[in-house]
Amino acid sequence: MSDTPTSHPRIALVLSGGGARGAYEAGVLSYIFSDVGKKLGRPVHFDILTGTSVGAIHACYLAAGQNDAGVGVALTQLWRSLSLDRVFAPGVTDLFRVPLQLLGLGSERKPLPATASGIPERLPGLFDTAWLEEIVLRNIDWSRIRSNIDSDELGALAIAATEIATGRSVVFIDTGTRPQPPWSRDPFVIARAAALGPAHALASAAIPLIFPSLRIDRTYYCDGGLRLNTPLSPALRLGADRVMVIGLRHPRSAEEEDRLARRRETMYNNPTYLAGKAINALLLDRIEYDVERLHLFNAILESGVRYYGPEFLEHINEPIVEQRRAPYRVVRDCMVRPSKDLGVLAAECLEHQGRSRGVRDWLSRNVVRFAGRGALGEADLLSYLFFDRCYADHLIQLGRRDAQQAEEELVAFFS
Repeated sequence: MSDTPTSHPRIALVLSGGGARGAYEAGVLSYIFSDVGKKLGRPVHFDILTGTSVGAIHACYLAAGQNDAGVGVALTQLWRSLSLDRVFAPGVTDLFRVPLQLLGLGSERKPLPATASGIPERLPGLFDTAWLEEIVLRNIDWSRIRSNIDSDELGALAIAATEIATGRSVVFIDTGTRPQPPWSRDPFVIARAAALGPAHALASAAIPLIFPSLRIDRTYYCDGGLRLNTPLSPALRLGADRVMVIGLRHPRSAEEEDRLARRRETMYNNPTYLAGKAINALLLDRIEYDVERLHLFNAILESGVRYYGPEFLEHINEPIVEQRRAPYRVVRDCMVRPSKDLGVLAAECLEHQGRSRGVRDWLSRNVVRFAGRGALGEADLLSYLFFDRCYADHLIQLGRRDAQQAEEELVAFFS
């Protein structure tokens, strides 16, 4: 994957999916745009933005405003403005409808019609996402995305969604009038050129069953994290020379997982605990494996050039280009991941919250409390749905702290 001869490497930002866990991304980004930018003595800028689910929304947000002063702070303020009674505002009838729908016993719900604001037809989920639609429409300047791409201020924007009818990952790519790069022949991950808009971002963030799936053109889409939770490959295919990756999973060793597994067995009959683990499995993040492969290819290419000279890349890429349509090249990477388990943080935040007031607020909080019933302080389901300032504050602080710990690496990466 060859370093380009230009003096300006193309830097890509790769953002993961994970619902309410996305506040962690906001914390990391706020540190990068403010503190790392000060260390560099210039603004941080990304040439390529890719994202899935909440990462897709963040990618679109940055595609419009990454050059604005205080963009990272503004993003964290947006997360801190969320509250449970805004996100989950069920009526009394929802207390009966939601359990019936989960069991497949409720009356059939018809697709929701397109809205005047441009949100297309949707297949209903368990909860209404009018709040999310409002955020995407009001806080992302979609016309600026268009002008930034058309003027080459931004090289490419790509977001991943899952096509419900086929189960394929579809990467919607916006490069303006510039041609798309060659794509792989993988039948399960395909690229489609698109002038990206609110519908694409909302479709990528549609957690299956929980949030409505959106219709784009003639088919419905849901959360891109089902098959492509951290879209590193699209960033490479779009020509990135360096990739900055923000993950939303706390890495554990195999030994740690084995120790926890024995303690978790007592919770296997807890439906919310199982639901959280099921979402973790559905949104399986292979980013560690993908980054390891990137490092392996880098080592092979660098060793080949060192022993056989610069022509090594030219010779090895002849059959590679014929088969996969794009050459291998050396690509630098930098990755920031949570130093703590985000499910554990969700459980701790829920435990420390006081009693709420008001019937509507009581209903919304109890939806979240139901999701928070888990084992050993691991509230995985809750961590995806806990769109509230308390949890957002915890994740933003953790994201900033983890980025600060990686500051030396980050400064070197952007230098």
